[in-house]
Amino acid sequence: MEDAMPRYIIEREFAEKLEVDDDAKKHIKEINDEEGVEWIFSFLSADKKKTYCLYEAPDEDSLRSAAARLNIPADVITPVDRIDPGIFA
Repeated sequence: MEDAMPRYIIEREFAEKLEVDDDAKKHIKEINDEEGVEWIFSFLSADKKKTYCLYEAPDEDSLRSAAARLNIPADVITPVDRIDPGIFA
Protein backbone atom coordinates (compact mmCIF):
# COMPACT_ATOMS: atom_id res chain seq x y z
CA MET A 1 0.00 0.00 0.00
CA GLU A 2 1.33 3.44 -0.96
CA ASP A 3 1.98 5.96 1.82
CA ALA A 4 -0.40 8.90 1.92
CA MET A 5 0.96 12.28 0.85
CA PRO A 6 1.72 14.59 3.79
CA ARG A 7 -0.90 17.26 4.56
CA TYR A 8 -0.34 20.90 5.41
CA ILE A 9 -2.40 23.92 6.41
CA ILE A 10 -1.27 27.18 4.83
CA GLU A 11 -2.35 30.39 6.52
CA ARG A 12 -2.44 33.30 4.08
CA GLU A 13 -3.14 36.96 4.76
CA PHE A 14 -4.08 39.12 1.79
CA ALA A 15 -3.69 42.91 1.67
CA GLU A 16 -7.00 43.23 -0.17
CA LYS A 17 -10.21 41.23 -0.39
CA LEU A 18 -9.64 37.93 -2.18
CA GLU A 19 -11.51 37.44 -5.46
CA VAL A 20 -10.71 34.41 -7.66
CA ASP A 21 -12.17 34.17 -11.17
CA ASP A 22 -12.28 31.09 -13.42
CA ASP A 23 -9.03 31.95 -15.23
CA ALA A 24 -7.22 32.35 -11.91
CA LYS A 25 -8.55 28.98 -10.74
CA LYS A 26 -7.20 27.29 -13.88
CA HIS A 27 -3.82 28.98 -13.44
CA ILE A 28 -3.64 27.89 -9.78
CA LYS A 29 -4.42 24.28 -10.76
CA GLU A 30 -1.74 24.28 -13.49
CA ILE A 31 0.98 25.57 -11.17
CA ASN A 32 -0.04 23.24 -8.34
CA ASP A 33 0.05 20.27 -10.73
CA GLU A 34 3.54 21.25 -11.92
CA GLU A 35 4.75 21.50 -8.29
CA GLY A 36 3.09 18.21 -7.28
CA VAL A 37 0.75 19.78 -4.73
CA GLU A 38 -3.01 19.33 -4.39
CA TRP A 39 -5.28 22.01 -2.95
CA ILE A 40 -7.98 20.15 -1.03
CA PHE A 41 -10.09 23.01 0.37
CA SER A 42 -9.89 26.38 2.09
CA PHE A 43 -11.68 28.39 4.72
CA LEU A 44 -12.08 32.09 3.95
CA SER A 45 -12.40 34.67 6.72
CA ALA A 46 -15.54 36.83 6.81
CA ASP A 47 -13.59 39.89 5.59
CA LYS A 48 -12.13 37.80 2.71
CA LYS A 49 -8.58 38.78 3.63
CA LYS A 50 -7.34 35.57 5.26
CA THR A 51 -7.48 31.93 4.20
CA TYR A 52 -6.63 28.63 5.84
CA CYS A 53 -5.93 26.13 3.06
CA LEU A 54 -5.50 22.37 3.32
CA TYR A 55 -3.03 20.85 0.87
CA GLU A 56 -1.38 17.52 0.15
CA ALA A 57 2.22 17.95 -0.94
CA PRO A 58 5.52 16.10 -0.92
CA ASP A 59 7.08 18.78 1.31
CA GLU A 60 6.92 22.40 2.43
CA ASP A 61 9.35 23.50 -0.30
CA SER A 62 6.85 22.42 -2.99
CA LEU A 63 4.16 24.53 -1.33
CA ARG A 64 6.45 27.56 -1.03
CA SER A 65 7.50 27.20 -4.68
CA ALA A 66 3.88 27.05 -5.88
CA ALA A 67 2.96 30.08 -3.74
CA ALA A 68 5.93 32.07 -5.07
CA ARG A 69 5.07 31.21 -8.68
CA LEU A 70 1.47 32.27 -8.07
CA ASN A 71 2.56 35.42 -6.27
CA ILE A 72 0.37 34.60 -3.26
CA PRO A 73 1.45 34.57 0.39
CA ALA A 74 2.25 31.44 2.36
CA ASP A 75 2.62 33.13 5.73
CA VAL A 76 2.50 30.03 7.91
CA ILE A 77 2.79 26.40 6.76
CA THR A 78 1.92 23.78 9.37
CA PRO A 79 2.18 20.01 8.86
CA VAL A 80 -1.05 18.33 10.04
CA ASP A 81 -2.57 14.89 10.56
CA ARG A 82 -6.23 14.11 10.11
CA ILE A 83 -8.40 13.33 13.13
CA ASP A 84 -12.03 12.36 12.63
CA PRO A 85 -14.75 12.68 15.29
CA GLY A 86 -15.37 8.94 14.83
CA ILE A 87 -12.31 8.14 16.94
CA PHE A 88 -14.31 9.21 19.99
CA ALA A 89 -17.28 6.93 19.29
